[in-house]
Amino acid sequence: MTITAAADGSALGNPGPAGWAWYIDDNNWAAGGWKHATNNQGELKAVLELFRATAHVDDDLLVLCDSQYVINAITKWMRGWKAKGWRKADGKPVMNLDLLQELDEALIGRKYRFEWVKGHANHPLNEAADSRARAVSEAYQRSGAIPIGPGFVAGGPAPDAKTAPARTAPAKVAAPRASADLGLFDFEVERPHTVQVALSAEELGRLKRRATSRGVSPEELLRDLI
Repeated sequence: MTITAAADGSALGNPGPAGWAWYIDDNNWAAGGWKHATNNQGELKAVLELFRATAHVDDDLLVLCDSQYVINAITKWMRGWKAKGWRKADGKPVMNLDLLQELDEALIGRKYRFEWVKGHANHPLNEAADSRARAVSEAYQRSGAIPIGPGFVAGGPAPDAKTAPARTAPAKVAAPRASADLGLFDFEVERPHTVQVALSAEELGRLKRRATSRGVSPEELLRDLI
């Protein structure tokens, strides 16, 4: 099956109060933003969060986007930029590097294609994404509540969905007990203790992606860090 979704960004003043949103239907959409960002950042972030929200399902993804910059950056330019150390043909560093690198990671193993749609031309999905992105930018402008949406509920709960509550990642570590017969850096282990670390949904997602890239579990990665 193919998931069809629109992704859009908004920035009042560009740069200024900014929002992003992706939209599948009234039950499956998400939005967010910043107090100060550009429209291109909103456009990239919308696509990034769409890929993250649907990362746990096997469906193909059709992304409707009114930004030629985003479509070309992902489908034409990004591979060359990456090969040149994330620099353009003229040697200058690419803009929005952090978002592009996160997108490069999120696209791994995904089946997707992009379709350009004209903005503000009454395309129902594009208009729905645009209105939600703009609502976020306007909320930041007036310091109001940010409408974040329900997220992607059609595929079940995502492990690292932005709308999911904060979760804990348990890491078992040895509990040391000093003894008079032990050296300074020696410990006598009685039993393992469980340490719980409170993580936001975004932090948990980053932890899982880093663990996957190293071929270990999140718990093993935490043990290595400790």
